[in-house]
Amino acid sequence: MRAACARGQGTILITGACGRLGKHLVRALHRERRVVAVDRRPFADKPKDVIHERVDLRRKKLRDVFRSEPIEAVVHLGVMHDPRASQAEHHAWNVAGFQKLLEYVTHFQVPKLVVLSSANVYGPQPGNAQFLDEEAPLLASARFSEIRDLIEVDMLAQGFFWKHPDTETVILRPVHILGVVHNAASNFLRLPTIPTLMGFDPMVQVVHELDVVRALEQTLSPGKRGIYNIAGPEPLPISHIIKLLGRPSIPVPYMFGKAALKRLWNLRLSTFPAPELDHIRYVCMVDDRRARDELGYTPKTSIEDTVRSVDLGRW
Repeated sequence: MRAACARGQGTILITGACGRLGKHLVRALHRERRVVAVDRRPFADKPKDVIHERVDLRRKKLRDVFRSEPIEAVVHLGVMHDPRASQAEHHAWNVAGFQKLLEYVTHFQVPKLVVLSSANVYGPQPGNAQFLDEEAPLLASARFSEIRDLIEVDMLAQGFFWKHPDTETVILRPVHILGVVHNAASNFLRLPTIPTLMGFDPMVQVVHELDVVRALEQTLSPGKRGIYNIAGPEPLPISHIIKLLGRPSIPVPYMFGKAALKRLWNLRLSTFPAPELDHIRYVCMVDDRRARDELGYTPKTSIEDTVRSVDLGRW
């Protein structure tokens, strides 16, 4: 068994490396570590010393990537979040692809596995505690079936953690990631007029994309293993977040908003499925003390800069 990875040693394999977070992580690591970027998408602006393998995780060619050189750590960012993809496509890419990746991590005795999950797996619920710790149940699929495969990936990683103690497995569950990323939270805050729900103004946690990258870097230190919630600066009510952006908002009744969003979704005029409304209706905040105590994680970006970072990618 090879020793666990440390700064300046070994090759890091990053899946989903051509996404926004992946590119940030590649650029953060490549000067100190050898990096292999795995993604079906092109990576035209990659650093010259980074190897880019255009490989589908479900294909046998991935085995050749592991066979070509010793891999000291795998960072899995390659989860599909497209709400318009079918459940079969989601399952094939997210679950079957991840199972194949776990197979190679086991076969090639990779010392470290880092999996980027999401705090959304807990699910916004009317009965949620104020802050959820890492032992809280993953209930998101009860109201939003499209997130079921993300929960399954998280559960597979947890099972791998217990079955393969020789591999240091880390699962990160960040809150809503903001920045020049094209996810539901950032896209919602880029709307020219932001809808809210009458009678609801839940507290919300957000984190800047670069703080998530810093957390990913910290998980690569030897001895780090387990599940970690990753939060940003202090939480704010949604109404305050909208004020920071200086954009107008429009309050709508929940039932009207749900019916309108379903209609717009069916007409392909919206990228938000109706269950997403629960994120501006109920609280889903996490306790990230474990990450702060064990990883040494602290967010570096202020709440104001975190929220306003969505406008950097507005156009």
